[in-house]
Amino acid sequence: MKIKWWGHASFLITTSNNKMILTDPYNEELPYNKITDKPDYVTVSHDHFDHNAVDLLKGSPEVIKKSSGFEDDNISVKGISVYHDDAEGDKRGENIIFIINTDGYKIAHLGDLGHELNKEDLNRLKDIDILLIPVGGNYTIDAKKAKNIVDKINPKIVLPMHYKTDILDFPITGVDEFLSYFEKESIEIFDGPEVEFDELPLNQKLYLLDHVR
Repeated sequence: MKIKWWGHASFLITTSNNKMILTDPYNEELPYNKITDKPDYVTVSHDHFDHNAVDLLKGSPEVIKKSSGFEDDNISVKGISVYHDDAEGDKRGENIIFIINTDGYKIAHLGDLGHELNKEDLNRLKDIDILLIPVGGNYTIDAKKAKNIVDKINPKIVLPMHYKTDILDFPITGVDEFLSYFEKESIEIFDGPEVEFDELPLNQKLYLLDHVR
């Protein structure tokens, strides 16, 4: 399996049989590169411009934007309805956590989660292998809350997202605070945007990818 970070909350997951799943595509208002991949599936956690730009993608992907999810011979996607804020959606509306089962891995993309998770939702996420989690605060959970969720879910691989980068000037924090909560030996920093693996690590790893340049 390969996972590539385009930037913000948009990852491309490529399975061993070359099926491509894209999460939360952004539009031209973000400074990240235009997404040029041609995905087979796209998940949209909520309808904000930096997460729902499906119309800019190539091809005719299967778009998954409801908590009812989707399933075929390649993937199974299940949604958990949560909120974009800590006021039950009064500030920024709803958000969907997508649980993607494919290639023998269970992946959770938390979208723009804005609050701590309750016991029921945590229970639905208890067997997650790979966690894609926002850490920048303000519009989403901050680094401390993100680490608390990581500790409760205990995935094998953690991929932070939705934080301030060298080219994104949103009023959110960078990734450094989130990294500070982890032991140095558990962090792997990549020069590029992509990681490839054919098995999970024995101990939890945080993969810090660079966005596509």
